[in-house]
Amino acid sequence: MGHGWQGAVLRLMGAKDFTFTVTGAERVTDDYRRVHFTDGGLLAAAGVHPTMWVRIWFENAGRPHQRGYTLVDPDPETGTFSLEFALHDGPASHWARACAPGDTVEATLQGTGFTTPEPRPERLLLIGDAASLPAVNSLLDAHPDLPATVWFETRHDADGELPFRVDPDRHDLRRVPRERAGAALVERVRAELPALAGPEAYVWIACDTATTRTLAGYVRKELALPKERVHALGYWRP
Repeated sequence: MGHGWQGAVLRLMGAKDFTFTVTGAERVTDDYRRVHFTDGGLLAAAGVHPTMWVRIWFENAGRPHQRGYTLVDPDPETGTFSLEFALHDGPASHWARACAPGDTVEATLQGTGFTTPEPRPERLLLIGDAASLPAVNSLLDAHPDLPATVWFETRHDADGELPFRVDPDRHDLRRVPRERAGAALVERVRAELPALAGPEAYVWIACDTATTRTLAGYVRKELALPKERVHALGYWRP
């Protein structure tokens, strides 16, 4: 399968392509699935960092369709990792439901990166949902000594069974049901974040695009947090 004009543009920007092979899959909930892969040389070539993501290519009515996914438990020694899929009605979810060991999928590495801000944060303030849970977990894993508050938007009753890597001694997980297209999450964060957002905090936001934009504007403009203390990236569009 070709990657169309998107793939051509990515190659011009220095992107690298890899082929991943499925080694297994498991149901986490009815709406969330974890798929295991060998990496096709990705980790040896690129190394590993928190929130590391790749673009995966799927076929959609004969056309290439790409979506970004965060690597889960990447292991450069074995060349393995997993991806977690928040399932819905779309090409990526259809593929994740049906894939079997031996299946392959093409991937492109371009655009990923993360550096812990300096001076080192005193607290992580993370705002996400099922689509960004792997990235949230990778941040918690990478900073095991830091306290963290996580506002997590839920859409399904079973979201309480998702694989949160929180430690009750250091992490405060605050679940917020998705209501009014993300407005409930925005209101909750605006009410609670100011008491925690000191000058050495680090705010990381990855929800749907509109909610992410709203919250990023709030913390940058109204709370006046320095740009190096805020990361915001919309992970999906309703």
